[in-house]
Amino acid sequence: MDKKYHIWTEGCQMNVADSQRVGSALEHLGYAFTGNAEEADVIVLNTCVVRQSAEDKALGRLHSLRPLKDRNPNLVINLMGCLVGVRGAEKLQKKLPFVDVFSPPSDPGPLVSFLTQGEIQSLVDAETTRRFMMMDDELVLPLHERGQLVSAHIPVVYGCSHACTFCIIPYRRGIERSRPVGDIVGEARSLAAQGVKEITLLGQIVDRYGKDIPDGPNLAGLLRVIHEVEGIERIRFLTSHPNYFGEDLLDAVAELPKVMPHFEIPIQAGDDTVLENMKRGYTQADYRRLVDKIRAKAPGCSIATDIIVGFPGETDEQFMETYRVLSDLRLDVAHLARYSPREGTVSARRMDDDVSAEEKMRRFRLLEALQEQIVGEINAQYLGQTVEVLFEEKVKGRWKGRTPTNKLVFVESEDELRGQILPVSVTWTGPWSMQASLVRQPVTL
Repeated sequence: MDKKYHIWTEGCQMNVADSQRVGSALEHLGYAFTGNAEEADVIVLNTCVVRQSAEDKALGRLHSLRPLKDRNPNLVINLMGCLVGVRGAEKLQKKLPFVDVFSPPSDPGPLVSFLTQGEIQSLVDAETTRRFMMMDDELVLPLHERGQLVSAHIPVVYGCSHACTFCIIPYRRGIERSRPVGDIVGEARSLAAQGVKEITLLGQIVDRYGKDIPDGPNLAGLLRVIHEVEGIERIRFLTSHPNYFGEDLLDAVAELPKVMPHFEIPIQAGDDTVLENMKRGYTQADYRRLVDKIRAKAPGCSIATDIIVGFPGETDEQFMETYRVLSDLRLDVAHLARYSPREGTVSARRMDDDVSAEEKMRRFRLLEALQEQIVGEINAQYLGQTVEVLFEEKVKGRWKGRTPTNKLVFVESEDELRGQILPVSVTWTGPWSMQASLVRQPVTL
């Protein structure tokens, strides 16, 4: 009987990329993917703890697997990701004795070593070891994604060294480490050969790429190199930080046709005192100037942001500053979150979580309603326009794709559209998606 693996992934795009590496490593060991955890021989839970709700969800999912382990002692359960962190395995082993393997973020090594009973560590050929651990540029997608995946993520910066006072990522993913440009380009070529048309370069602060490599390119330079990879037709990057978003990066986006005019730049709060307490390093005015500069250099672009409500000490008037900024700037996307203290962070150690849960939710709902109105009005401007859409997959009988500005579009068609970039005419718009019809028939592949 074939050995099978199941992966449950929660959280950011970095976790999605990490799970692909784990799946690829397991398939090198002879395992086949299954979407059903109950028939798996190996179950990987790739976790997120950026918010308390994400940690609670991960632990709930983990404990739900306990009966499977009781029924099948040979089942291997692998806990991975930010719940483990870079130094948390020993502590968790005592709390979770039914878990077999604990893996730090972005590292399939502990699982591979466990399944091979350590044999992989005794390989004489270091290059073979490196390739087997899937940490080089030869990423082979899991079989169920090969030829199906249109858009993929490539981590370019691991960890983070900025250390905002609310953020647990530096404590769980470690210090900032940029990947060599050769590995990134090699991975992009490998993905293109497997049918991927769009790649997104990932980093907790992606515009800090290369700052820890004295003789390598920065993110703008990396974009120019990736732009030359044959087969890759669209390039995105996230998440940027206002402090490190340089003129050369904006020039690269404006000049390179494959780099999409969509920017992910969190503001987190609109009040300067709250921003200072968060250790963000910029003011509201700085952020406004950056948005103005981006829109002047890349007209028609889209901008997404992140906002946290209810940060320790945030008054109602300070929250209203955030409301006013969002109202004035009219950004395309606002990822909203209610503050939750994360163990070990500066805000958890030194600041009182003094905004009630009810008040956090009230502020969240106010911003949510405002943003729904804003994005509904922005998207309405697309009505009747012709835009280019890269189609990714069919969902409930309709093809799903995205515009260069990352707008979600659905089209009804019986043709095979996967991986094609086609002009469509927008026939309906809403705040979260749009509907369209094909302007011309797709190429028969």
